[in-house]
Amino acid sequence: MSRLKRALCVGINNFKNYPSAMLQGCVNDVNDMKGILKDFLGFTDADITMLTDEQATKKNIMQNLRSMVDGAKNGKYNYLVFSMSSHGTQVPDVNGDEESDNADEAFCPHDLAQAGNKWDPNFIITDDELHDLFISLPKNVLLEVYLDTCHSGDGLKAIDMLLDRKPRYLPPPSLEAFMKVDGCASRGIHRLLLDKGMTHHILWAACRDKQTSADANIGGSWHGAFTYYLCRELRACTNNLSRAMLLKKVRADLKAGHYTQTPQLECEATKRSGILPSLM
Repeated sequence: MSRLKRALCVGINNFKNYPSAMLQGCVNDVNDMKGILKDFLGFTDADITMLTDEQATKKNIMQNLRSMVDGAKNGKYNYLVFSMSSHGTQVPDVNGDEESDNADEAFCPHDLAQAGNKWDPNFIITDDELHDLFISLPKNVLLEVYLDTCHSGDGLKAIDMLLDRKPRYLPPPSLEAFMKVDGCASRGIHRLLLDKGMTHHILWAACRDKQTSADANIGGSWHGAFTYYLCRELRACTNNLSRAMLLKKVRADLKAGHYTQTPQLECEATKRSGILPSLM
């Protein structure tokens, strides 16, 4: 099946209101993902929008995603890719669609800000917002999402401090906000896709729901560890490779590098076992 493609790749190292939260590998992730999209998945420069640092405000990210989704609904695209490398965080369940002991996952744009003692909803992207946008996609459109962020924060491990790494996680902005999510069950980032009507899409996540993903110095330059090894394994591939095989290789690379994160792949069995890039 021929795919009419569109991609948005987002990477944020610098945060307007939180200079101490700086990361170092997220912009490199965007460049790595663009290379993979072009070299292996048939995208052209014109098919790919890149938003980095100051460009990657919530408004710009959501406008570009809405444009992609609208284009797909109008028959202009049937294969969408969204990648985001940034800090993740958590907020209390904002829509009241879950029990009170659950927390929403959220993603930090460049203009992340707080309102009072909590994150300002105008400057944070929640999983509910992405879910509500993506669920409107027609069934014939394939959406593939790559999230190199943390879903919850357990803080730095001793080995991370020894190996020049930083978790891609920001805690809620106040003690009161933290207490509202501390100990709450995360619904899991897979909810973005594995909900009613969305099982035909694909989600790659850099770590499990209770883990942090690493912003890491690898070979003298900074990258998201998940994105780095994902791209490296794709470039090293000389034979047919399924998504399941790719996941296994990336997990092995991270384990060999003493990373504590375990990447996740959420999709239908046929897409999990199908050979890349023929499913693209």
